[in-house]
Formats: sequence, structure tokens, C-alpha cells
Amino acid sequence: MFCGSKNDPDETRPNVNVCPVCLAHPGTLPVINREAVKHVLKVGLAVGGKLADYTEFDRKNYFYPDLPKGYQLSQYEYPLVSGGELGGVALTRIHLEEDTASSMHNESTNATTIDFNRSGVPLMELVTEPVIHSVEEAGDFARELQLLLRYLGASDANMEKGEMRVEANISVGKGGVLGTKVEIKNLNSFRAMERAVAHEIKRQTKLLERGEEVVQQTLGWDEGKQATFPQRIKEGSADYRYFPDPDLPSLLLSEIAEFGKEKLVSEIPEMPSQRRQRYLSLGIKSEDAGLYVRERKLGAFFDEVTALLGSGDSKGILLASNYIANDLVNLIRYKADKQPLVRDTEQRDADYQSEIPISARNFKKIIDLQLEGKIQSRSAKNILLACTKGAGDPVVYAESNSLLLNEDNNSLTATIDKILKGNSSAVADYKSGKAAALEFLVGLAMKELRGAADPIKLRQLLDNKIRPEKS
Repeated sequence: MFCGSKNDPDETRPNVNVCPVCLAHPGTLPVINREAVKHVLKVGLAVGGKLADYTEFDRKNYFYPDLPKGYQLSQYEYPLVSGGELGGVALTRIHLEEDTASSMHNESTNATTIDFNRSGVPLMELVTEPVIHSVEEAGDFARELQLLLRYLGASDANMEKGEMRVEANISVGKGGVLGTKVEIKNLNSFRAMERAVAHEIKRQTKLLERGEEVVQQTLGWDEGKQATFPQRIKEGSADYRYFPDPDLPSLLLSEIAEFGKEKLVSEIPEMPSQRRQRYLSLGIKSEDAGLYVRERKLGAFFDEVTALLGSGDSKGILLASNYIANDLVNLIRYKADKQPLVRDTEQRDADYQSEIPISARNFKKIIDLQLEGKIQSRSAKNILLACTKGAGDPVVYAESNSLLLNEDNNSLTATIDKILKGNSSAVADYKSGKAAALEFLVGLAMKELRGAADPIKLRQLLDNKIRPEKS
């Protein structure tokens, strides 16, 4: 944030991305990272917040082993952004500060080591109003924030790499009056955050029911024990003795051309909420819209297919979305155990191939074949699979592999005669009133024809053959 050290979350060697500034060597001076300020201002505009005209950086004074200066450069009285809203949750402020180093405790040796690679990395802190009332709301908000950061290019926001962390403040009160606030620090996954919040709500509720007091403190989360544990008594703002950093200039943002509102707005792309609403307006399922918002590669592919189909082709768009969200996803997602995949309802990061192995134009041809009644759904899935493996043009593949629906009554009749001749017991069952026997015969005929027939027509032809008196 205030030096030129590399920001690399994938670095595993300790203390290599460091310099005299982030290690707080005497005589060094910090320099404000302009790009970090710009990213935070864009976030502020995206959430409808008020951008500061005047801002400054303050020293937040406290001692901790992972804080080499004995204070943290942060913002107190003049944050970059005030107010705003995200996912229906009101925001208090968004400010910019530097991250601390990483403390790693070894239980076997009872020793703690410090890795300063993270020390000084730009850290945007977003604070909400106390308006989140459930674990589900907290999870939805955190996921929406991750999407927003990714769309803006402010961060990859990968929680497992520490690029995004959640610190949950929980307060159980009565009659709409907030109780004592407890903070759970450094939660590094959505599921861990949700479990920690649920646990802490139960813990505080039990304390209050017993007539005991909740202590204002900072807690950690033990994933193994599925429980919170105390880290330190929570300080108030007065304990930090904030004051403006004398080594950094205050900023008048209106005087900096690249931070002008119009210029920043012009650089903001379509936001997740806007994209989600656009997809829903097409009539597709909310689950599919959510998938395309989370996985922008799939969203871009859907957009390309939709453009080829035309916005007025609602039937084609719904059919295309169904095949993309259920079949194509299953074909391009890496499967470590080779087992069939199901929809990821927990909205975790998925691991997809870098490129979608079929063009939008060829995908549209598959949709057209089905819409025109030339192939069955099963054949469409088979063609899609073949095309993702390099089969080429879907129409040519369907023709050369006899997947187009067979409208030749003579050919269908020959197949039906063969099926009836080889399955006399099923024929007898159907004649005796067992309707399932007819479906069995239809299935055999479809298999014989490799799906290249209309099952409704086959069912009628079979029925006429077996019970001609009804025809």
C-alpha cells in the first residue's frame, strides 16, 4: 500500500516480498498507492456511496507481533467512501489501510513465527450497518461483495488465499436494542463464516438466557472444534489513539483528474446485480442466472448464444440456457473423481476448463435442430458431447451418425416389427392391460433407432400394431 513490494498470495516462501518500508526500518517513508485508492473509489461508486473530497491516512496505534511499526496506517475520520448499499445491506463506510504480517503458531514447538510477505499489502475495509439479521443474509452479502470486487478488477477475492477475509460482528439483543458486540476475526471461507456466526448467536443467546453478560472481545474460530475462542479484549477507538500520519499528505480527490467521478464511472463495467437482472428478464431460471453471474465465462458464452438466437426467441433462449447450465457445465468442469457432477448449490469457486470447447455458433445449431423437431433431447446431448470433443459441425455430425429424426414410416415399421417379434412376452403383457410394457417396447425401439425417432409417434405405431382394433 505504501511501498513497491510484490503482492503475491501464491508465494509460499516466508519473508521474500519485503522491503525496508514494510518492515518499518528507521528513516523510511511511505508513498500512497494511487491504484489502490482508485479501486476503492470505484467500489464506492458501484455501491452508490458518497466519495470523499478530502481524505487522509491515520496512525492506528497498538502493539502486536505482526505489526512492525507499532501502528497501522489506516483511515479513521475521513474514509474514502461513506454510505452506500450492496445486496440490500446498508453500508457505513469503506476505507483503505495496510495489512499486517501473518502469525503462524506451531503447536508442537509452542513457537510463533512471523511472515512479513503480507505486511503492507493494500487492504480495503468495508463496514456495514447493523442490519444483517441471519446467517443466510450474512452469507449472501459476503458472496455478493466477492462478485463485485471481481467484476471491478479490484481483487480476485479468493478467500482461501487470504485475498478476502470476513470479520463478523455479532450482537444478540432484545426488543430491537442491540446487545454487546463481539467480533470474530479473519474468517477465510463463506462456510466457516456462516458456521462461526451461527455458533456465536447460540453462545450469546445461552449466556443471556442464564442472566450472564456478554463480554466485548475479539474471537477466533476453531474449524476443528467448531467453536469460537477468545483472542483479546476488544478495544474501543480511543484505545488506538488515532492521529493523522505526518509522513503522508492529505488528499483533495477533486483536484486529481484520474479520480474524477465521470472518469471512474466510465471505467465501471456491468455489475453483478445488473447482469443478474438482465438474465432474469429473459425468463431463465434464477439458478441459471446466478451461475452466469458467478462464472463470467459461462455468462459470456450464454450472451453470445443469445445474440445469435435473437432476444425475441424466448423458447430458444430457455432451451439454450438449460443445455448450458446443466449439460455443458458438466462437460467442461474438471472432475477429479470422474463422477457425475451436480449443481453446486453452495456457490463455491468451480474449476472449469480455460476455454469452452464448442463455438456459440455450433451450439446454436444444436438448439436449432431441436427447435425444428429434427432431433430428440437425448440426441442433442450426444451431439453436444461429440462437438466438445472435436466432432465439428453439429448438423453434419447428426446426419453422418443417423441422429436426425427418422420420418420414413417404412423404416419405422420395419424396426417396430423387429422389436415386436423379439419381445412376445411384453406384447402379451400390454395386451393384458399392463401399460408399462408399451413404454418398455418404446424404449427398445428408441435404442434400436439410436434416438432418431419421435417417441410419441413410435408409441402410436406400436399401439396400432399390437391392438389394431383400436386404430
